[in-house]
Amino acid sequence: MGRKTPLFALHQELGARLVDFGGWDMPVQYGSQIAEHHAVRRAAGVFDVSHMCVVDLTGPHARPYLQQLLANDVGKLTQLGKALYSCMLNESGGVVDDLIVYFLSEGCFRLVVNAGTRDKDLEWIRRHAREFERGTSALQIQERSDLAILAVQGPEARAKAAQLLSPTDAGTALALQPYCAAQIDRWFIARTGYTGEDGFELMLPAAEAQATWRKLNELGVASCGLGARDTLRLEAGMNLYGNDMDESTSPFESGLSWTVAMLPRERGFIGRAALESLRARGEGARLVGLVLEDRGVLRSHQKVLVPGVGEGQITSGTYSPTLERSIALARVPAATAARVQVDIRGKLLDARVVKPPFVRFGRSLLN
Repeated sequence: MGRKTPLFALHQELGARLVDFGGWDMPVQYGSQIAEHHAVRRAAGVFDVSHMCVVDLTGPHARPYLQQLLANDVGKLTQLGKALYSCMLNESGGVVDDLIVYFLSEGCFRLVVNAGTRDKDLEWIRRHAREFERGTSALQIQERSDLAILAVQGPEARAKAAQLLSPTDAGTALALQPYCAAQIDRWFIARTGYTGEDGFELMLPAAEAQATWRKLNELGVASCGLGARDTLRLEAGMNLYGNDMDESTSPFESGLSWTVAMLPRERGFIGRAALESLRARGEGARLVGLVLEDRGVLRSHQKVLVPGVGEGQITSGTYSPTLERSIALARVPAATAARVQVDIRGKLLDARVVKPPFVRFGRSLLN
C-alpha cells in the first residue's frame, strides 16, 4: 500500500482507477481520460496534487540560501506572492528536481517539489541548509503535511473556484496575475498550473479538501486524474521529472536553459561550474518537440534517428486528444534537422521537429 492523500476515500467513492505514482495511491482516471482532458481544455477540471511536497523555508538568510540552492535567481522575487520556476542542481549540473518557489515575505519562502522525489529533496534541502548555516542564524525548514493541494484548471476554472470564496476574497483571487499567489483566509491561492491552461492551485487545510472538491463538482468542475494531467502537460510542452530530466541531464539538455540565471556572475549556485563548462564546450544534446507524420503512437524510450547526425530518444510521448495526432518530447543531437525518423517496433516512421509547446490555452501552436 502506498501513501494516501486526504482525498483518497473520495477518489474511491467517485470510482477512480487508482495506481501507484511515486509511492502514492493516486487516481489515474475517473471515467474517460480523453473526456477529462477535453474538460480542462474547454471548461474546467480539478486534480488532486496533494502528493506534492510543500516546504516553508524561514529565517533572515532564507533568500541568500535559495540563491545558492537554485539555478534560477530568487533575487528576481521582489513582489510578495510572486512565484519562480527553477531547478535544484547537483555539482555536475544534473537536475535533482524542478520546483516552484513563492516569495511570502523577506524571511519566508514556500517551495513546492515533486512527489516522487519528496524524501530525496527534503534531505538535499536540509543538508545544504546545515552547510550554509555555518556563521549564520538557523534556517527553519517545515514540511507542510497539514495542507492538501487542489489544481483547478481550464478556461472557466478561476471563475468557478472564485464562487467558493466570499465576494471580497473572490475579488482578491481573481485579481492575481499569472505566476502570483496570495494567502486568502485559510487558503493559499496560486495562479499557477501544469496544463497550459489558466487556473488556480489551492493549498488548503487537509480537513477541507473533500468538501471543497465536492463543491467544485457541483459547480460543474470535472474530476480529473493523472492520465489527463500527463496528456495536458505534454501538449503544453512541460517537463516531467524522471522522464524529460533527471540527475544525469542538465537544464541545457532538457529545454530548461531559460530557468538558469548565470547573472550576476558572482552568484555561486550549486552546479554553476559544471554548466559553465557545458556551455563552453557547446553542441551536446537538446530537447525538442516531435509531431508524428505517420500513423502510430510515440512513447518514452523509442529511438529517434537523425539522418547524417546520429540518434536520440523520446523522453515523453503520447496521443494528443487536442491535436488528434501523436506528439513527443525527445532528447536529440544539437545538430538535428527539421525531420527525423522514430523506430516504433522496428518500423521507421517520419516525424517533424517543432518547438514546444504544442498547445496553449486550448489552441494548436503547430504551423
